[in-house]
Amino acid sequence: MRALWQWMRENMFSTPLNSALSIAGIALLLWSVPPALDFLFFGASWSGGREACTINRDGACWPFVYDKLGQFIYGFYTIEERWRVNIVFALFFGGIFLCAYERVPYRRYIALFMLVIFPVLAWVLMQGGLFGLPIVYTESWGGLMLTIVIASTGIVVSLPLGVVLALGRRSEMPIIRSLSVAFIEFWRGVPLITVLFMAAFMFPLFLPEGVTVAQLIRAMAGFALFAAAYMAEVVRGGLQSLSLGQYEGAKALGLSYWRMNRLVILPQALKVVIPGIVNTFIGLFKDTTLVLIIGLFDLLGIMQATFSDPTWALPTVAITSYSFIAFVFFVFCYAMSLYSRYYERRHGIKSNKSG
Repeated sequence: MRALWQWMRENMFSTPLNSALSIAGIALLLWSVPPALDFLFFGASWSGGREACTINRDGACWPFVYDKLGQFIYGFYTIEERWRVNIVFALFFGGIFLCAYERVPYRRYIALFMLVIFPVLAWVLMQGGLFGLPIVYTESWGGLMLTIVIASTGIVVSLPLGVVLALGRRSEMPIIRSLSVAFIEFWRGVPLITVLFMAAFMFPLFLPEGVTVAQLIRAMAGFALFAAAYMAEVVRGGLQSLSLGQYEGAKALGLSYWRMNRLVILPQALKVVIPGIVNTFIGLFKDTTLVLIIGLFDLLGIMQATFSDPTWALPTVAITSYSFIAFVFFVFCYAMSLYSRYYERRHGIKSNKSG
């Protein structure tokens, strides 16, 4: 108890301003948290279907979430073929876990499988058309499945592309440097909504007659290119944080430009900017909700589509649904942040000091 009080004095009540802010924060929590918990959990309807929610209008309506959970996860994907998505989910989350845990044997081969083989396998399973699998067009994809597809594609593509752009912006070749700067500044200067509109409605006008590209593919490309521009600036910050001695030492060893960056420069630079990289990933994951404006129903979009069901036209349904979606997004974003902090602690990354 004494240690707790000492911690509170040092971190919450060390100065009059900190004391005032701490008291205000505690008061805000006491004012907002108990009613929220009462609505979402203690006074909520957990079973009984629509009738229970009709009677209980002061608590959350979780039977609605149970009833629509399949659509929240799979969108409009056919029920008979959802086992294909389940296999993809199992491979995806299993692969991510094995790659994140550094003591797993053959970890590099697992990462190679996730980067090269898994995307092709996942597309074949989800799209179908091969090996006797019925075709499920991307227009039927939605929910959490679509959110993960767009976010994971954007993350995987934007990081290496951002590294290349960051190196290009620091290149001594004027053409390479100018092209990199133009790409980065163009995509950073255009709102993501505009990018999605261009990908959905303008890009098809430039295609040859008879050639079509699925709207989901166009949206994923827009997300990846948009995120790569921001990723390039994050990586460039890490490159600039290194001292000139790192470059001179690598050159003194006779390393070529690409070997110098691969073995000496990039490993240090990327470790320094891990918080910025993860922050970009989290922003990209949350920005996937914008695809609703071009007719793709991600997790948030499919939830709003379910409101059209007159059976569940109840006042507590919307609040319950938004709370559920917020919790799902929080779990994914917090998991990325948690792993980032774990990686920093494990590798002793405390600051961005150059050495």
